[in-house]
Amino acid sequence: MKFSLIALVLLFTSCGNSPEIKSNIPDALESDTTLIIEPETAYNVELAKEYGADEYGMKPYVMAFLKTGPNTPRDSIHAVELQSAHMANIGRLAKEGKLVLAGPFYGEAKGEFRGIYIFNTDNLDSAKAYTASDPAIQFESLKMELINFYGSAALMGVQEAHSKIKKVDP
Repeated sequence: MKFSLIALVLLFTSCGNSPEIKSNIPDALESDTTLIIEPETAYNVELAKEYGADEYGMKPYVMAFLKTGPNTPRDSIHAVELQSAHMANIGRLAKEGKLVLAGPFYGEAKGEFRGIYIFNTDNLDSAKAYTASDPAIQFESLKMELINFYGSAALMGVQEAHSKIKKVDP
């Protein structure tokens, strides 16, 4: 059964004469009455197939942990060039459908960990080849640790959703 907040408001206000239902929604929510609002859940077979979902809505990926490598750029110009090439490679892998998600870690606690990639493959050798195309990996300012990951197939929709909420490209 599907209820929306509007329907609940109408229910509470239209039953104002009933002593069991209060017309004030916050008071009603604090009472012993438990309200169950079921979200709309409709299995979408086409979307599941497009995303490669199994019966649980999951799929295998390879996750890469980007770590600080042994080499550092020679100077600030080289650092900017290397970062630019690194970002261009991320964009290329994403456009090719090989990279599902990427992002840096931040804050004081990151230590040697710099960021993550989630690759659209369950094959470590394929992920290693994708990783090898990164200029920061080639220069060894970054190194990668690859591991198999089983997660929501909905991650396959992240790029499309992200393109709708970003104002500028990094």
